[in-house]
Amino acid sequence: MRASLLVATLAFAAVAPAAAQLSDCSPFNGNSRRICDAAVDGTRAFHPVAGLLVSGGNPVIGTANTLGGLGRFSLTARANAADVILPDPEYDGTTGEVPSSEELYAPVPLVEGAAGIYEGLPSGLLSIDFLGSAQLLPTDQIDNLTVDGDARRIGDVALGFGYGLRVGILRDEGSLPAVSVSAMRRNIPRVAYGDIEQGDEFRYAVDLQATNLRLVASKQFAALQLAAGIGWDRYTGDAEIQLRDQPGTALEVALKESRTLAFLNAGLDLAAVSIVGEAGYQSGRDQELSTDFEDFDTKSGEFFAGLGLRVGF
Repeated sequence: MRASLLVATLAFAAVAPAAAQLSDCSPFNGNSRRICDAAVDGTRAFHPVAGLLVSGGNPVIGTANTLGGLGRFSLTARANAADVILPDPEYDGTTGEVPSSEELYAPVPLVEGAAGIYEGLPSGLLSIDFLGSAQLLPTDQIDNLTVDGDARRIGDVALGFGYGLRVGILRDEGSLPAVSVSAMRRNIPRVAYGDIEQGDEFRYAVDLQATNLRLVASKQFAALQLAAGIGWDRYTGDAEIQLRDQPGTALEVALKESRTLAFLNAGLDLAAVSIVGEAGYQSGRDQELSTDFEDFDTKSGEFFAGLGLRVGF
């Protein structure tokens, strides 16, 4: 496996800063045009998958209950995963379909936290929590991976961050479920993947900003925790693409896509610790790409899963 799922999905490699900039593939012909189109379409097709891996479903896995005011906190160690089939960066443009390089299904680690701000009304209405997250990106353990040298980091791990608010509508009491809404903003530093000097035909570098809106309901039955929710995500970023047969030339691509999703959580509450699993589905969308990717339907949706260990205190 050449890279972890997050890195392989986010990363489409570095571009020389002095390169001439283009906005599309129209100056190229023949094989060069097909390679260029494959690189550009690849960033567009896989950017929403990268956003899904960073964002997941429930921002506080397993529950919609707000914390209940100042002095209450929760901390979650979590991993998100989705099935991703990557295009082959050695594609030379001689065929109409871009072959796949490898299929990856590996966990993407995050640390997520919540802190109570306001307890709201007795029903839970207008209670407010602050939400935060940290995405962990290894910088020297994976072949052909480069993370922006200016990225925030702890040792050999670069960090992406997220922040937001969760607002309560109902508290889990009696026969009523907990219901809350949340909004988060997440970002990932620029990650580069590929190696033209070692024979790859194209390389790309991508950053990511995600805006996540969620509506979640949950109910606890003794030690069993159940939650379900829907959401809307907006993914933006910039891609820089370098082609092997066009040295000194780089393409700049502005990325902007939105997706809806739905998810389910189930877990066990073991006193102060909860172990929760998540399964969900991100909707697909026709982006009117000109490239066909082997074994990957760019119009279809994406199933995803997650597992979290949440501690409350």
